[in-house]
Amino acid sequence: MHIALSFNLREDAAGSIEEPTDPPSEPPDPPAEDLYAEWDDIHTIHAVKAALETRHQVTLIEANLDAFERYRQLRPELVFNMAEGLFGASREAQIPALLEMLGIPYTGSDPLTLGLCLDKRRTKEILAHQGIATPRYTVASSMSELPAELDFPLIVKPSLEGSSKGVTDKALVRNRRELVRQLEWVLETYRQPALVEEFLPGREFTIALLGNGHHLRVLPIVEINFDTLPKGVQPIYSFEAKWLWDHEQDPLQIFTCPAPLEPLLQLQIEELCKAAFTALGCRDWCRIDVRLDGKGHPQIIELNPLPGILPRPEQNSCFPKAARAAGLSYQEMILAVVDAACARLDLPEGVLHERCGLF
Repeated sequence: MHIALSFNLREDAAGSIEEPTDPPSEPPDPPAEDLYAEWDDIHTIHAVKAALETRHQVTLIEANLDAFERYRQLRPELVFNMAEGLFGASREAQIPALLEMLGIPYTGSDPLTLGLCLDKRRTKEILAHQGIATPRYTVASSMSELPAELDFPLIVKPSLEGSSKGVTDKALVRNRRELVRQLEWVLETYRQPALVEEFLPGREFTIALLGNGHHLRVLPIVEINFDTLPKGVQPIYSFEAKWLWDHEQDPLQIFTCPAPLEPLLQLQIEELCKAAFTALGCRDWCRIDVRLDGKGHPQIIELNPLPGILPRPEQNSCFPKAARAAGLSYQEMILAVVDAACARLDLPEGVLHERCGLF
């Protein structure tokens, strides 16, 4: 099968991949310092390409302003989509929408789901409507909308960001003064509404799901161990913990996979995540963050239908870590996403792997 790999190359590595790359459009003024945090580095792009090439012909297409014409001319049989986009609330939906206009099938969720999952407010509205547990919250678009009905401590985060952008060590606030400070910072820095939600004090997990419908598989659950963070910091997986304190040469020992869980709690988490996956219309794969409340009950924090997939085992990347715990190599994980999409799309070219346990 001829597969096109759709990606955004992180700006600090631009120009080092086979295909020519264009600089992004003029960023908003001023940009956040973590503007490109969601994009992939060249090592990840090459690793995904190499995995796909074990079974398929692969063409790299960067998600820039030339992408539409390249797809229109190339017309691949399938697109492996890992493009995050850059500007706007619908940035993750841009490439899938373009592909749907051209009638080209692709892996992963559709434009609507990608837009809903990026918008934390809309995600939580759907979860709440479906009766799926998620922390109490409000959305503030200005300093005049300080929440009064929520109980401290609270988490303050941009409502339209991923990869822990804007979720700094100061995001956990314990009083009104800290709330005012953090809300003002989010509004001014990201120029978008802030999600303010009650902080759940229990254990935190991230859950990788692979497949669709009756073949939706929950991979071994990853637990985040906050006691491994530097002394005195907040018990959250902050931007600092993800990007500044964690080094490949000296990685934080922050994850346990499989997480040590009582069978009933594990089942509750798995069923909760499957329900959230279905409620938001996710397809093929997704990573879901879950935290326990004060009574030990799991609640959904957010969904990421374009999960990070750093390739090397020494890198703290949760979806590949869960796949390895399930007995899947990085190559098999990538091909399992393709297989899930092929089964969903009824593409005869998809050679389904029994080892992946999906079909």
